[in-house]
Amino acid sequence: MNIEILKRPSNSAARVTLDPGETLTAEGGSMIAMSGDMNIETRINKKEGGAKGFFKGLARKLAGEGLFLNHYTPGSSGGDVFLAPPLPGDMAVLDLAGGKKLKVQNSSFVAHTDSVNMNIKWEGFKNVFSGENMIWLEMSGEGMVIINAFGMIYPVQVDGEYVVDTGNIAAFEDSLDFKISKASKSIFSSVAGGEGLVCRFKGKGTVWCQTHADRAFGYSLTPFLKPREEK
Repeated sequence: MNIEILKRPSNSAARVTLDPGETLTAEGGSMIAMSGDMNIETRINKKEGGAKGFFKGLARKLAGEGLFLNHYTPGSSGGDVFLAPPLPGDMAVLDLAGGKKLKVQNSSFVAHTDSVNMNIKWEGFKNVFSGENMIWLEMSGEGMVIINAFGMIYPVQVDGEYVVDTGNIAAFEDSLDFKISKASKSIFSSVAGGEGLVCRFKGKGTVWCQTHADRAFGYSLTPFLKPREEK
């Protein structure tokens, strides 16, 4: 399998070239185009069926993802799948080699190779008031994960402590601990300064940040949106 990110960083798309017998799992609605003999299997969970698979799909839905995932398998000659997220921005391919685990923001997941396991990670109440989702997508296994961002993606190597706005986190390594806190010591400064709550990472690992926050972008457009008039 070969994954190539095109048109970075403002309007990225991923071209995934699959060999016969390989399978790619992708978020529903992310496909732009594909080879004519590509087979698509749409299921809640490819590896687990029954009630367990259903509840994993339901948890994914609560995390802001789609209930169903698409699993792409090419014909005897192999084939291509082109993927892109709903919002314009960057994309990146993260490698889980060496038993690495990743936590991915719900809106940042695009696809993963068949050897990767995706689970829902509940982090308790420590990020209930962050303004972001309480549930993360945990990626484990040996393989590749494709993520997206609103804006540009850039990695930060953390060795100690690092602070990121909750809306600008795309993904981070599971080796990092984190907690949600005020941006400054004073509640007034945190609110009046426009930063609000942030995520404080501790440990050693990588955080992938996005330069823009989709939630903040939505808020900036709200004053210009007129209510729909009923006819």
